[in-house]
Amino acid sequence: MTSFEVFVDKDYTVFCAGHFVTYDGDKCEALHGHNYRAAARLGGELNDDGMVFDFVTLKRLLRVICDRLDHRMLLPRHNARLSMSESEEAVTVRYKQKTYLFPREDVVFLPISNTTAELLAAWMADELIAALRSTGQPLPSFVEVEVAESFGQSALCRRIVTDR
Repeated sequence: MTSFEVFVDKDYTVFCAGHFVTYDGDKCEALHGHNYRAAARLGGELNDDGMVFDFVTLKRLLRVICDRLDHRMLLPRHNARLSMSESEEAVTVRYKQKTYLFPREDVVFLPISNTTAELLAAWMADELIAALRSTGQPLPSFVEVEVAESFGQSALCRRIVTDR
C-alpha cells in the first residue's frame, strides 16, 4: 500500500502570543509569551490532480489561523481554576492572589481548558479541518498540527478525519 502526505512549515505560519498555564492542581505559571511556529501535515489519497491537497490553499488556511492568534493574549475559556470576567473594554482574570487585567481587543478566548502547546495544537487542528471542509475539496484522512513554543520544544496533535 502507498500513502501520501503533504507538509507545510513556513516562515509566515508563526504567531507571537502571551499565555500562562495552570498545573498540578494549585500552580500557575508566570505570564509569559512565545514566538510560536505552526506546521501542518495532511495525509490521504491523491485526488484527480495527483495531490493530497493543494499547497497554496493549505498554506493560506494555516496562515489565517495563525494570524488570529498573533500579538494576542491567549486565554482558555474552560479552565475551572481561573475566574474570568469581561466587559467591552477589558478582561479580568483571577487565580488565587493573582489578578490580570487585559484590554478586551488583545484577548483571544479559546475553547480549551489550558493554553498548553498540546491543546493549542488540538484547537488549531480542529480549526484547520473546518477550514479545509469549507473549501469543498476532498478531505484528507488525517490532519496533524505541530505547535512549537521554541526551537526543539513542540507539541503535535493528529486528528483522524472520519466524516470525509
